[in-house]
Amino acid sequence: MFKRKIEQILEAWKNNPERTPLVIKGCRQCGKTSSVLKFAKENYENVVYLNFFEKKELSFAFEGSLVIDEIIMRLKIILKDSRTLAAGKTIFIFDEIQECPEARTALKFFKLDGRYDVIATGSLLGIKGYFPQPASVPVGFEEIIAMYPMDFEEFLWANNIGEEFILYLKEKLLSETKIDKVIDSKFYELLLYYVVVGGMPEAVKIFTATKDFNKVLKKQRSIIDSYKDDMVKYALPADKNHIRECFDSIPRQLSKENKKFQYAYVGRGRGSSEKYFGSLQWIEDAGIGIRCFNLSNLELPLGGSSIQEHFKFYMVDTGLFVSMLEDGTQLDILKGNLGGYKGAIFENLIADIFAKMGRKLYFFRKDSGLEIDFVIRYKGESVLVECKATSSKAKSLSTVLTNFERYKISKAIKLGKYNIGREKNLLTLPLYMAFLLNEY
Repeated sequence: MFKRKIEQILEAWKNNPERTPLVIKGCRQCGKTSSVLKFAKENYENVVYLNFFEKKELSFAFEGSLVIDEIIMRLKIILKDSRTLAAGKTIFIFDEIQECPEARTALKFFKLDGRYDVIATGSLLGIKGYFPQPASVPVGFEEIIAMYPMDFEEFLWANNIGEEFILYLKEKLLSETKIDKVIDSKFYELLLYYVVVGGMPEAVKIFTATKDFNKVLKKQRSIIDSYKDDMVKYALPADKNHIRECFDSIPRQLSKENKKFQYAYVGRGRGSSEKYFGSLQWIEDAGIGIRCFNLSNLELPLGGSSIQEHFKFYMVDTGLFVSMLEDGTQLDILKGNLGGYKGAIFENLIADIFAKMGRKLYFFRKDSGLEIDFVIRYKGESVLVECKATSSKAKSLSTVLTNFERYKISKAIKLGKYNIGREKNLLTLPLYMAFLLNEY
């Protein structure tokens, strides 16, 4: 069982005397259920686990009255469970709660009753229009948090990189001093492994146990196939093919010189935007991908100047993105032979790292061709971020930084195969330090 950051969130939730039922949403197979069950077994005497996807008959317990004692009596009959469920010592786990809308409604009554804790998980909770909706969404009676596949720091933990090494990187970032060459080489190697393996727990488990990238790829493509199965199973009939077409177009969209997502690039002809808009939203709501919006200006707050119709679209997990590319890509990445996809791969890597921090993603592009990969709020300021697969110049960064009167921004970070360095307002960092840019 891997160490996950959500464990700290769950502990803080339990220590809050005013806690409400917790709803954890995220893409399939990102580790929600295993993390919740581990926490529950370590902290409660009684754990009542209900998987509404595997056992459809569990929904019968939530039909009719939602008085908690009556729900529990029905569950005991269905589960053939005669345990005495002591107040304060019992937690209910509602897995795949989107399959039972009445259970979502019941969260309000569990909160009002107050005797039992509840954690619900849902892989497709963000999907609108594809599931029966609860009769009453328990607004104010539930806390919703997002969970993602393992981020780079969690990947480091899984590969036995101790906290002392992460603290070492933090100290070097703070002092802006060079990283030891041996440590730099090891972290860059681990970063390339993360690019290929990603953060899906089962893929990481295979990698740490076997170091067999073929087995990792097989697992990743199995996950991709399960996502496509969801698109067929849960989407409306008219949308099924459109969602698949949008999903399959992501690598091609990011391989273009102008990586702006274009609906016309999915389906040729007029009306592509109207045809595919909802399909892309389905992929994003399922937690599989995330949009990165262009900005009309670079001043804070960034969201206020985002251009909603002009965006890039990244996979939330870079390992899954790489698995969608042709065979041999993994080995090319590990050897440094990235070819035409190198920009897409490393941009998706930084999008992966930032998204798993909970950041909204923004970039900056002008018709003149000037383009900045990402713009973030960092230490209270708007900061440009450019990522490079190799050590190379960043012309657009220099253009913006030397025109303060026009762009109103004075700080930038260049991520690439560098050691730590600074030239006036431009801080250069190795790519693997992007996960430390979270002080926002």
